[in-house]
Amino acid sequence: MADDNAPMPSPTPERAGQNGNSRGASLVKQGSILSLLTLGSRIAGLVREMVKAALLGTSPLSDAFSVAFMIPNLFRRLFAEGSIAVAFIPTFKGYLIEDNKEKTKDFLSSFITLLTFLVTLVVLLGIALTPLLVPIFSLKELNETILLTQIMFPFLALISFAAFLQGILNSHSIFAPSGFAPIVLNVVIILCSYGLSPLLGNPARAMAVGVLIGGTLQCLIQWPAVYRLGYRISFSSMKKAFTNPGTRTVLRLVGPTIVGMAAYQLNDLVSTALAGRAGPGVVSSLQYSLRLQELFLGIFAVSIGTVLLPDLAGYAKKGQWAEYNQRLITAMDIIALITIPVTIFSLQQGEVIIRLLFQANSFNEESVALTKNAFTYHIVGLFFIAINRILAPAFYAQSDSKSPTLAGILSFFVNMILAALLVGPMKGGGVALALTLASMVNTVFLLLFLRRNPQVAVGRAVASALGYTTKLAVFSGLAVLPLVWLSPRLLSIFQGRGRLIGYGMPLLINTLVFGVIGAALLVLSKDKQALYIAKSLKRRF
Repeated sequence: MADDNAPMPSPTPERAGQNGNSRGASLVKQGSILSLLTLGSRIAGLVREMVKAALLGTSPLSDAFSVAFMIPNLFRRLFAEGSIAVAFIPTFKGYLIEDNKEKTKDFLSSFITLLTFLVTLVVLLGIALTPLLVPIFSLKELNETILLTQIMFPFLALISFAAFLQGILNSHSIFAPSGFAPIVLNVVIILCSYGLSPLLGNPARAMAVGVLIGGTLQCLIQWPAVYRLGYRISFSSMKKAFTNPGTRTVLRLVGPTIVGMAAYQLNDLVSTALAGRAGPGVVSSLQYSLRLQELFLGIFAVSIGTVLLPDLAGYAKKGQWAEYNQRLITAMDIIALITIPVTIFSLQQGEVIIRLLFQANSFNEESVALTKNAFTYHIVGLFFIAINRILAPAFYAQSDSKSPTLAGILSFFVNMILAALLVGPMKGGGVALALTLASMVNTVFLLLFLRRNPQVAVGRAVASALGYTTKLAVFSGLAVLPLVWLSPRLLSIFQGRGRLIGYGMPLLINTLVFGVIGAALLVLSKDKQALYIAKSLKRRF
């Protein structure tokens, strides 16, 4: 890859076509590094949920922890992922291209001062207002939910600082420390769940303390890498923080996003409140289902989106639209290659996956049924959620935060209406289906809005994605057909040999059969993106 700090002429379309393979391989290579770490984080997060399932199941106490952890995470999307992705990285990338160290230092000092002021204010207000907010969820463990929420609210500040450090590293194409940090968070929560439970009265409180300790370590792990880059970040005066040109740019970009983020957070709040009224365990089952979905998203979608944003921002600022378009098309195709097979396989093997991962102790047959109901409808939306993770950075790279905000608001209304209509007859499955359909609507609007920039080849990207998605759906359907006959027979053969063998061996064999057939079909069709990934893995191993 070319140095993003060096000026480069815009390539001709012919050159872009000739270099397409190297760009795709580069994206896969960068994405694969972060994907391995993100996958490790998702696995650790899944183990965390397995521990939670074993200790709390879908009990009222489990619902209490789920809601308490969700509330500070709502604001996290605004101060961490939201502000960093939407505004900080594109702005910081501009300073790197300008290569003025003094201006860059002033911007970083001003930004961290502004971030510290805002998150501290929100954390203090959040802790004070928690007793007024929690009752809307209609949970049985009201007092415990309030306590857990107040314990975990400072996590917002910790994760915001961690995201700031991640933004600096990602802008320099350094992804390993940021990818490793969430693994530490999940491991600490797991250790605290068992180690602190006897001291704190219940596992939920122990996990809440683990969230704070893990969040602190997320910051500390990334700091040495930032220090090695030569950054010595200090605080500035509040006046300087608000008047710095860079922070003004950030505030201008984040401004429209606040509306969209507010809609998104209200979306989560209302959906969770509806789920809370649908019966005990529904909130927790939705969280277990989402954890599985996030595991699959972590295989590539989150990583590709993280790697993509700094690259697209650099191309957009330099006017390298041929590079920009090819990068975006390659990312969308890779997302399809991952999510379509995973979706079809998971629809067939969903119950086996849930029983293998969660069914123990407090996680009973009712818990399995509730989680499977939610997972069936969540997993159908995997492709659209993953594509949205790719399309949003395409706007942020152009310093356009208004378009994805508007798309988010429109999808929010769709989600709210559908969730209210479907939660009654379908319980948790209705809330999950509403999210899937709203994600689909969000994708459509993002593509429509992206067309407004004539430099972006939206038509070519959509045509490529539709054709490739159709091909993958057909291949995945062919690969899953043998499992319809094989899976019940394998479950019968391994029945009564414990959860790990009884469900693990059938799932492993089914995965191998599905994978071999799918890979054979891709090889026979000489699939371009699969070849990129294979070559990248071959070079690494």
